[in-house]
Amino acid sequence: MPAQRHIRLQALVLTIGVGLMGVKFMAWRLTHSNTILSDALESIVNVVAGAFALYSLFLAAKPRDREHPYGHGKVEFISAGIEGGLVVLAGGAIIWRAVQALLSHQQLHDLETGILLTGGAGAANLVMGLALRARGRAARSITMEASGTHLLSDAWSTVAMVVGLILIKLTGLAWLDQFFAIVFALYIIITGLRIFRRSVAGIMDEADLDLATTVVQLLEEHRRPQWVDVHNFRMITYGSVLHIDCHVTLPWYYSLEQAHQEIAAVEQLVNEQHPQDVELFIHMDPCVLGRAVFANWRIVANGVHRSANGSLGRLRV
Repeated sequence: MPAQRHIRLQALVLTIGVGLMGVKFMAWRLTHSNTILSDALESIVNVVAGAFALYSLFLAAKPRDREHPYGHGKVEFISAGIEGGLVVLAGGAIIWRAVQALLSHQQLHDLETGILLTGGAGAANLVMGLALRARGRAARSITMEASGTHLLSDAWSTVAMVVGLILIKLTGLAWLDQFFAIVFALYIIITGLRIFRRSVAGIMDEADLDLATTVVQLLEEHRRPQWVDVHNFRMITYGSVLHIDCHVTLPWYYSLEQAHQEIAAVEQLVNEQHPQDVELFIHMDPCVLGRAVFANWRIVANGVHRSANGSLGRLRV
């Protein structure tokens, strides 16, 4: 079952993350480097966010019930929002700690050991981040994609941090440690704000125009002549499941059974050809004089319309 594979992958990443957090704090204790501390503090965020992501994936995998007729997928947006907020808080804490250390002229020790330990941890985060992001994009899981993006930002900041530590070792300029810590913190904050913004968009059911385009193009490529018009086209995502609500205009002389067969054909087409699980709610309209729209299919605001040449136009609002 795909959902169970996602949960196992997230659990594995969380377990490894706990070990990497211990490695980074060990490196900080040996070196007293605030650059390394910034990396270690972000690891706390990784572990907390990873734990909540694991719970949200478990909850999202539960079948729909009477209280949640559309399922539990919305919790993934909440998980991503919490992760984004924690990332921003970690960035603020790193800046505060770096400023304190800069004022107190703290000395550094055992930079070679710190470089090796944090470099190894960063490489592990890179591998896990790529795996989580790829799985999240394939499954359209914002929780896994956000976790992967977060781990990748941690990995790239670790790469830059190691470069900074090497410069400190070569030049002997200890204040560079605080400088790099603040730069990494700003990068972390920007990443967290992006994750938070996307989660809010999902909670507010913001239209995913790229996703809508794929569905519209699918209908265009396999459109039947009797599918006269598609309008009031709306989509909403709950976890990995896509819900589509639309009206389809059919010939007025079709019997109820014939109309039902055409609607079933639309549903079968979308579910067979689209990579995501799709649930469609389709209302049937008769094509009568004065109501049919003979124009190019295009999405205008929340409706799809068809025009004279019969082709499906570009998505626009």
